[in-house]
Amino acid sequence: MSIDLEVIEHIAVITMNRPEKLNALDADAYEELSAAWIRVRDDDDVRVAVVTGAGSRSFSVGADLKSFVSSQRELGQFWKTQQNMLLNRGLDIWKPVVAAVNGYCLGGGMTLLLATDIRVAVTDATFGLPEVKRGILPGNGGTQRILSQLPYAIAMEILLTGDSFGADTALRWGLINRITERADLMDVAFEYAGKLAANAPLAVQGAKEAALRSREMSLNSGLRIEQALNRLLYFTEDAQEGPAAFAERREPDYFGR
Repeated sequence: MSIDLEVIEHIAVITMNRPEKLNALDADAYEELSAAWIRVRDDDDVRVAVVTGAGSRSFSVGADLKSFVSSQRELGQFWKTQQNMLLNRGLDIWKPVVAAVNGYCLGGGMTLLLATDIRVAVTDATFGLPEVKRGILPGNGGTQRILSQLPYAIAMEILLTGDSFGADTALRWGLINRITERADLMDVAFEYAGKLAANAPLAVQGAKEAALRSREMSLNSGLRIEQALNRLLYFTEDAQEGPAAFAERREPDYFGR
């Protein structure tokens, strides 16, 4: 298996497991990764996902270009847009995703990062979108998300030069949330994930969806979506549990219903 998935106390840990290839993903690995993301989306026991890479050198360097260059795919595959969907390629996952970047985060690894919500990286992590140096452009959302997450000039520098940069720069630009020592990486990622998993899961998903959809609509439309989702949440058991726990000065016990 090139992709490992383990669920620990409502937290799904997805590990891209091809360390000998710097966790580059071939077609089979992408198919497994798609199945993992669908499991995260559909498993009600999962409230948060953490994604990382195996080994000590790389989060992921994206597509295994050698395997794709040597394979010819029929043109009809181009229109199978719902096939093997990914977090960063069209799959709607409203559960929060934490990235634990343990090394190289390049190409498809970077486009995956752009589709996550909270990002932790080791001190020597390296980021970049080098595709233009290889005669292609960043796929799976690389060109679509970066301008909404970084200032225009910085985003275009990353996109058009293909140059890489370190964790300190990524933190300064706001691309990641925190830098940590390698030995503490997963602990910090789980610290974030644990906080997210402790909150009301339907409210967390609703908040994420409302925020992401706001980028595609007017303020008035976004406010209406926000209002509608809140109205739905009022009818959940968790919306009763939250105020009750606060009044009783105890931690809430949410069930996602």
